[in-house]
Amino acid sequence: MEHTVDLIVLGGGSAAFAAAIKAAEAGRRVALIEEGTIGGTCVNVGCVPSKTLIAAANLRYRALHPAFAGLGLGDAGLDWASIFAQKQALVDELREAKYVRVLEAYPTISWVRGRGYLDQAEPVVRVRVGEAVWEAPRGVVATGARPWIPPISGLGATPYWTSTEALAATHRPERLLVIGGSAVGLELGQLYHRLGTAVTIVEAVDRILPQEDAEVSQALSYYLGEEGIAVQSAVQLEAVDYDGSRFWVRGRQGGKTFEWTGDHVLVATGRRPHVEGFGLERVGVKLTSRGGIAVNDHLETSVPTLYAAGDVTGEAQFVYVAAEAGAVAATNALGLGERRLDLSALPRVTFTDPQVASVGYTDEAAEAAGIPCTCSTLPLEYVPRALANRDVRGFIKLVVEQETERVLGMHVVAPEAGEVIQVGVFAVRFGMTLEDLTTTLFPYLTMVEGVKLAALTFHKDVSKLSCCAGS
Repeated sequence: MEHTVDLIVLGGGSAAFAAAIKAAEAGRRVALIEEGTIGGTCVNVGCVPSKTLIAAANLRYRALHPAFAGLGLGDAGLDWASIFAQKQALVDELREAKYVRVLEAYPTISWVRGRGYLDQAEPVVRVRVGEAVWEAPRGVVATGARPWIPPISGLGATPYWTSTEALAATHRPERLLVIGGSAVGLELGQLYHRLGTAVTIVEAVDRILPQEDAEVSQALSYYLGEEGIAVQSAVQLEAVDYDGSRFWVRGRQGGKTFEWTGDHVLVATGRRPHVEGFGLERVGVKLTSRGGIAVNDHLETSVPTLYAAGDVTGEAQFVYVAAEAGAVAATNALGLGERRLDLSALPRVTFTDPQVASVGYTDEAAEAAGIPCTCSTLPLEYVPRALANRDVRGFIKLVVEQETERVLGMHVVAPEAGEVIQVGVFAVRFGMTLEDLTTTLFPYLTMVEGVKLAALTFHKDVSKLSCCAGS
């Protein structure tokens, strides 16, 4: 059977859906081809399940460690099966509401179940799905990414976990070894720790969250350690063994050999673009040195009829970037306009407790780019909301251009850092200055007020201000 549409989309996650919806809103016919579970990584095995489990773990932890004297909340029981059942119920609900029912609202989108294989890309895109053939003038590849497993001796022969298995575990391990000290490893490591598991996190480079500001990494490492999580940095892993019930992870650190043991090993060393088995090489799609599909800022690939969006490009693997990229790719592919994917003010959030959030330059990156800068760090003990919460872990750091005092970056460690960072996104994107921040009204007894206080620290001693005194 042969079918003709206006746009073929390979994939069924956020980027794919955004592309399909953009085309459908313009009255175009779309074939959305997906062989796996609809919804992609975020709703099924990523953001949604991890964040709801993190919320449960944090609630339990706070009950066991109240910040306020006199609460006496007592022991916090733990029913593992119930917690994970609630997680799965939310995943199922959001997949149905945000993906399956969304498709029902767009009759020009055909959901084609199966593996799409590119037979040709020029002069038209031709994709085979089983015995059926779909043809369109343009196509968008949005096949996502999958966990990357490092080549550590013996690891491949063990029943290691990726984030997918860790978020679907049927029991709580007594001891968990986490390989990888970036966002996923830290979030899941703390989640398991707060549900009663002894956790060791092993990172190859000299600090966790190596993509973040050095002060941020140092602070979070300290807070995790205070909580009882063992964080081991600068570890050269050599081998992993498994005897049927227990894992051994061996590596070198500081010139010495160490060995860690656990009931499970979670490999959280990042994700790599899913490019195999779709016929990309057959039609001449070029890849980057990191294995993602090479695109320009219009998201065009090396083949004029094909565009790519989301994690398959290997850059900025965040669901909100994927969704924006899908819309950009479809707009350009169908000639609906000319759009570029602008990542100049890209926020990042790591959902540990305290959270980490950042946007723009670090001071090191600004100096490397030849931009003279200055920065100031405001500890949360100067933020009234943090004092009221009896939780002053963290800080707000601003990086500004020396001459103009234009905000170049913001870096936050705080329980609500993910909510605070959007002010920094606006500041970076729209070229706001310290004066813009200090002369803007911020509501009192909010964490975001700390951004204004951080801006004031460049020229004032905030310890000498009254509660609501600002500019």
